Amino acid sequence: MAVLELLTYPDPRLKQVAEPVAAIDDALRAFLADLEETMRAGPGGVGIAAPQVGRFVRVAIVDVPPRKKSSSHGRLVLVNPEITEWDGMAVGREGCMSVPDYTGNVIRAQRIALHAQDEHGTSRSFEMHGFEARAVQHEIDHLDGFLFLDRLVSRRNDLFRRQAPPG
Repeated sequence: MAVLELLTYPDPRLKQVAEPVAAIDDALRAFLADLEETMRAGPGGVGIAAPQVGRFVRVAIVDVPPRKKSSSHGRLVLVNPEITEWDGMAVGREGCMSVPDYTGNVIRAQRIALHAQDEHGTSRSFEMHGFEARAVQHEIDHLDGFLFLDRLVSRRNDLFRRQAPPG
């Protein structure tokens, strides 16, 4: 396994739309292991999408730990994910490993229904709420060539420079 190089804004490749995965095989699973290692190497990342490392296939990994008043499915590998339903909109603060210097307020659905395959090709369906739903929508945006910067409530009032870590 290896930590892969992250593309960062304003790299134009981050705007590229990812292609559907045609075959779930050992080569894809090896890439997924590297993608997950890359996510875990970052500060506090709960998700990563293949385009963030220059692979333009519809693959994302999300691992949202359970929070108070909110459940989650834990670690999910999402191959060819598709949101089939959504409702309830809410503003929330988002950050991104590909936009390391900023966070911003973004409107997302509070609840989604999702269909995807896992790393073994098994078709899976999920219902997600709250932060987990937000994280999945964020990663699917990467697959469609969008960054959270494209979804800011207001560029003037809802983009914030990250604070440098102490030390």
